[in-house]
Amino acid sequence: MKYFGLIWKNVWRKKIRTSLTLLSVFVAFLLFALLSAIGYAFKSGEDVADAERLVIIDKVSLINPLPMAYKNRIAATEGVHSVTHASWFGGYYQDPRNQFAQFPTDPYEYFSMYPELEMPEDQLENWAKNRQGAVLGRELAEQFGIEVGDRIPIQATIWTKADGGRTWEFDIEGIFETNDPRGSTAFLLFQYDYFEEARAFGKGTVGWYILRVTPDADPVQVANTIDLQFANSASETETSTEAAFAQSFAKQFGNIALIVTMILGAVFFTLLLVSGNTMSQSVRERISELAVLKTLGFSDRSVLGIVLAEAVLIMLMGGLLGLGIGWLLVQGAAQQLGAFLPGIFLSGEAILTAIGIMIGAGIVAGIFPALKAMRLSIIDALARA
Repeated sequence: MKYFGLIWKNVWRKKIRTSLTLLSVFVAFLLFALLSAIGYAFKSGEDVADAERLVIIDKVSLINPLPMAYKNRIAATEGVHSVTHASWFGGYYQDPRNQFAQFPTDPYEYFSMYPELEMPEDQLENWAKNRQGAVLGRELAEQFGIEVGDRIPIQATIWTKADGGRTWEFDIEGIFETNDPRGSTAFLLFQYDYFEEARAFGKGTVGWYILRVTPDADPVQVANTIDLQFANSASETETSTEAAFAQSFAKQFGNIALIVTMILGAVFFTLLLVSGNTMSQSVRERISELAVLKTLGFSDRSVLGIVLAEAVLIMLMGGLLGLGIGWLLVQGAAQQLGAFLPGIFLSGEAILTAIGIMIGAGIVAGIFPALKAMRLSIIDALARA
């Protein structure tokens, strides 16, 4: 590190050019952080063997509903402790931009299935008594200024009412929170009985089932038993973890993993071009200075190391800043998208990978200019000055 002062001054030799390069690196690793966190959500929790809760969906597609008649058969399956259900409602509040998750379900069953959700007992009871009642998460309540006792309209985008209307009105009977630091409360729950009675189509069906296995049961065996029960039926099932369910939900929009890989590949390819061009220009402008360094006794390896260190330093400054800002944004995204895609998290492995990419990209971007500087002839360089 004895040459750090020299390296630092060389990095900021052209402040505007360095700043623009740093901005490119910053954006690249900001995207890396965000996309890695989303990718982690797609990979985490896929192991059924360690699951406490399982989700049952239609084997062909998530958008196909399951018969309500399946519930009792699932509950009677050996190894199943409890079961509930939910469906995707798909609506918005006041403005089409205000879209969040809404699920019709059974009040007591749902809160029993998700003990991490916390709400005063009297609010739960009031919701269960009110057919048009609903409860929503603290995040939504604070975002839209909704309080217990308010009556709010939700405009349906899928489920029209039997009378042809699309406006569903709900009495807010409670506001719930979560004791899971990575959990989300950005969703609304309302009574399935009201949904079933008022909707124009799809009666007698639910979107998916959620079950909790008994402590001594093998989740893999439970999942296989359930799917075997409904094999060769009109609505075959696929039982998996909650994380896998979230993945299947998101995959309705496309192959997210492939999209993430392609975006990151394009971003880092562009980054190498930009940073490589920056280092090449820097070396060309300093040929005479590099010759002077060699005249003063700097070895070829020292010159090589100085140029490479400049490239790596630029990558680390921009990359660590982008990674840090990305980490902060991931925390917010985990709260906002937790209801759709649980498990959004920037893992330690991703952070170490990012740092490795920074160092590697710095070396790749700087290696050719550094080799040029190392092979520089003092006589030829001074002749150009």
